[in-house]
Amino acid sequence: MITQPLIEYLKDYLPLDDEEKKLLEARTIERKIKRRQMILQEGYICKHYFFIIEGCFRMYSVDKKGIEHNILFVAENDWVSDIGSFHTEKPSKLFIEAIEPSVILQIEKQDLLFLYINVPKFDRNFRVIIENKFIELQNRLLQNISSSATERYLSFLEQYPKLALRLPNTQIASYLGITPEFLSKIRKDLTIK
Repeated sequence: MITQPLIEYLKDYLPLDDEEKKLLEARTIERKIKRRQMILQEGYICKHYFFIIEGCFRMYSVDKKGIEHNILFVAENDWVSDIGSFHTEKPSKLFIEAIEPSVILQIEKQDLLFLYINVPKFDRNFRVIIENKFIELQNRLLQNISSSATERYLSFLEQYPKLALRLPNTQIASYLGITPEFLSKIRKDLTIK
């Protein structure tokens, strides 16, 4: 079953029975993604929710000066999608790019709606998952407006302990809203203490 990693992930919420697993399997597509390959580009409508089986992705925007701003990172056993574009069916203002070679499961909107209606557990699970992501984004926003760069870095390490070793400094610095040089200074200062 290509959906086995997703089924295992859902056990932490409301586990699916055999019939529900079959419905999920029939409405899910597995894709292999190359490093630096986009699964969403600015200007396109986001038509899928993506579950990461292997690899790592970043969601980012590009400002008018051409500077990239990382919004979030996702790796194994996590979801990524431009929820706004997905639900409004309006062009995205975001990019989603593979940082590493990856394997994902994708679910199209009509398939997701089918699962919501026909598998009530899936509807409930997704609501909790989305609520958790919303809380994560709220916390990130609060940190960005009220925390020092060092505090944001320490929070990043807490939220993404394994990713900190997998991501280049430039990506982490972009996420924190600082330069790579300033990130190096923060790391140096933390090792001295």
